[in-house]
Amino acid sequence: MSELEWLRAEPEDGEELESYLEVAAGPDGMIYMRETSDPDNVVVTTQAKWEAFLLGIKAGEFDDFAEEPPGTGG
Repeated sequence: MSELEWLRAEPEDGEELESYLEVAAGPDGMIYMRETSDPDNVVVTTQAKWEAFLLGIKAGEFDDFAEEPPGTGG
């Protein structure tokens, strides 16, 4: 894992978070994901599944997850 070039997703507003998502493309064609708070716990997926996930994000398929549940003050 040390040979991977990890890219960190950081909020646009510059807010400091406890943990960040990091993603790396491996030399084997696989996509690796981890959180900075637990870098030894790595999730691996295929390039095709990663691209489908990104298309889903762009299409708004996961917007419900970003909304605060009713009654939480948001």
